[in-house]
Amino acid sequence: MVKMNVICFLSLFLSLILSIATASSNSGLSSSYYDRVCPEALPTIKRVVEDALAQERRMGASLLRLHFHDCFVNGCDASILLDQTSTIDSEKNAGPNANSARGFEVIDKIKDEVDKVCGHHVVSCADILTVAARDSVVGLGGPSWKVKLGRRDSTTASQTAANANIPAPSMDLPALIKNFEDQGLDEEDLVVLSGAHTLGFAQCRTFRPRIYSDSNIDPAFASHLRAICPQVGGDLTLAPLDPTPSSFDVKYFSNLVSKKGLLNSDQALLSGGETAELVSKYSGSHEEFWEDFAESMIKMGDIKPLTGNRGEIRNNCRKVNSEY
Repeated sequence: MVKMNVICFLSLFLSLILSIATASSNSGLSSSYYDRVCPEALPTIKRVVEDALAQERRMGASLLRLHFHDCFVNGCDASILLDQTSTIDSEKNAGPNANSARGFEVIDKIKDEVDKVCGHHVVSCADILTVAARDSVVGLGGPSWKVKLGRRDSTTASQTAANANIPAPSMDLPALIKNFEDQGLDEEDLVVLSGAHTLGFAQCRTFRPRIYSDSNIDPAFASHLRAICPQVGGDLTLAPLDPTPSSFDVKYFSNLVSKKGLLNSDQALLSGGETAELVSKYSGSHEEFWEDFAESMIKMGDIKPLTGNRGEIRNNCRKVNSEY
């Protein structure tokens, strides 16, 4: 009897430890978070995103990018949405975001519509960014996944951290690997999340060094880009990151194999052993890319979320509540 009690105790103890570890690994987030508090929240976000894509398909890439640039700066906490004030050092003014990050009006629209259907401020701006990114990918023909929810919003921002932590288009492979490792992401996450560049455009200033200085670039591709991106001027001129910038496909990866990556940081993925193998794999299999992309997006969404009593649910995504 004593032996049986000891076994039962140990079994319960191990189950408790496992449940604590699982809760910790999930960062306190749950895909069913709004099921009871506001079941109309997610359908509302989807509707507004679909309306935005109907008006401008490029907006999908912009909303996805907002989520990336948010999570890489002190976690997925909607700090990128805060405007500059006497106490907020807005990340919108950081180098990777200034005159580049866009879609803020769509997030504002989502927040207004969600608050209407929920009847009060219950959905965080951080969760809105996360769901809008997923819905943008789906709306442009990509995979879906269950988004874990329950994040709260930060009351601070850091332009300095944005400049330091958001991956730069000039980074080589070791720098990229280190950058992602600092966020708890591995080399597979690096390659598959870089595949988000199957959507959208980049400004001339971000790819000028590559088309005039790099040797690992297709000559005809470089010549075409030089025609729209001179050595001086035209900094904001746009070029597509892959040939189908409004479709979530694998042409980004096949472009890299052909030495037609637009950014240094794109083509750098083909310079390493494991990352080059992954590029080759994804270039020939959209199923594997879709599956791994969904997993890595969930993983990225787990970067240092604010839960419980930390942070707040902002009434206005652009301002902390004390200034609203």
